[in-house]
Amino acid sequence: MEGRAESRWLEKCQWELAEPHPETTQLESVRADIISTVEFNHTGELLATGDKGGRVVIFQREPESKNAPHSQGEYDVYSTFQSHEPEFDYLKSLEIEEKINKIKWLPQQNAAHSLLSTNDKTIKLWKITERDKRPEGYNLKDEEGKLKDLSTVTSLQVPVLKPMDLMVEVSPRRVFANGHTYHINSISVNSDCETYMSADDLRINLWHLAITDRSFNIVDIKPANMEDLTEVITASEFHPHHCNLFVYSSSKGSLRLCDMRAAALCDKHSKLFEEPEDPSNRSFFSEIISSVSDVKFSHSGRYMLTRDYLTVKVWDLNMEARPIETYQVHDYLRSKLCSLYENDCIFDKFECAWNGSDSVIMTGAYNNFFRMFDRNTKRDVTLEASRESSKPRAVLKPRRVCVGGKRRRDDISVDSLDFTKKILHTAWHPAENIIAIAATNNLYIFQDKVNSEMH
Repeated sequence: MEGRAESRWLEKCQWELAEPHPETTQLESVRADIISTVEFNHTGELLATGDKGGRVVIFQREPESKNAPHSQGEYDVYSTFQSHEPEFDYLKSLEIEEKINKIKWLPQQNAAHSLLSTNDKTIKLWKITERDKRPEGYNLKDEEGKLKDLSTVTSLQVPVLKPMDLMVEVSPRRVFANGHTYHINSISVNSDCETYMSADDLRINLWHLAITDRSFNIVDIKPANMEDLTEVITASEFHPHHCNLFVYSSSKGSLRLCDMRAAALCDKHSKLFEEPEDPSNRSFFSEIISSVSDVKFSHSGRYMLTRDYLTVKVWDLNMEARPIETYQVHDYLRSKLCSLYENDCIFDKFECAWNGSDSVIMTGAYNNFFRMFDRNTKRDVTLEASRESSKPRAVLKPRRVCVGGKRRRDDISVDSLDFTKKILHTAWHPAENIIAIAATNNLYIFQDKVNSEMH
């Protein structure tokens, strides 16, 4: 029975908007407020977003919402802090943006939470702690913290901890700088919980979380002559269970699985995953649309999920020749590639995500649409994240893009799509059907209405 219920998952799901926050529903899109990354922590209790203004906003799941069927996806603002500031590289006369490129949570070791955030050049480790008590009754200090006159101290008292309003403190623990010549596009924490890697266009570095002044270069694809450059690194990720394995994707559409046990410098990959190109589909845009913008290992570690401009693909680690599954995200744009090239949309980097059981995959599209694909039934659905169509507790209606011919009443024409509204960043709760969708400067959190009522 469980297998049958799982196989009909997408048919049964009804996604509804959880209670929105004022901070996430601004009317005017200010550039600094545009969300540039979204990430759940390992339990799903915290959700972090980074924006182009260098800020990190952490949302915490409402404690009472876990057992309330209609409000399981309710998250409130937990903490906001400025992670990065704009800088200037005087050596190269380049301005370094404060935009947060990636956020990665570290597995929780104690009561505190830790996360890594990075802009183009600098990675920072942040510690998030709670304080709900304060010490009182010092012998040598008064209530304002000033030193007392020792002649007035006639007796000794034992300081006590008194309750106070909850205070969330965020402190920078380490700054990992000067490790990259080019722009950092991804960071990934190793399963050993001691190291992490960071990747830019041409190199991947391995860092120890306790050491900031040096890193080890594990991949370097920079040619001796930059005129010979044919591809760049677009994303990288550690295997979720094997600390020696990692994968990186390239602008040529290939994936390279590397084993750090084989050599200190992993320029020679262990496996190359590449789909042979169909000569009949060859065009001027072929190389651009085949560039992999995101790669994610499945939770089981058996599969890899990749996103290029038009498709998402599932690869089996045991089969390099071709993907085992390919899903068309917005194939109706194939005839629009020329205009998408002219307005630079063809270079947009969409991310992808697995659900907790690796049975459903999700990715974004234009017009604030996002797509879900059920791997078991091969069914798919298009949903929209927008203020107009998303009222709290309202079930999202599937949307359909019409290319030509007869149109249904709610269909939208491919010529009417708004390419300025795009969903590049998405995240799925690690265990439950709760998803976070970043649409420009708005964050939408949806929950599965049907399955939440069954809990």
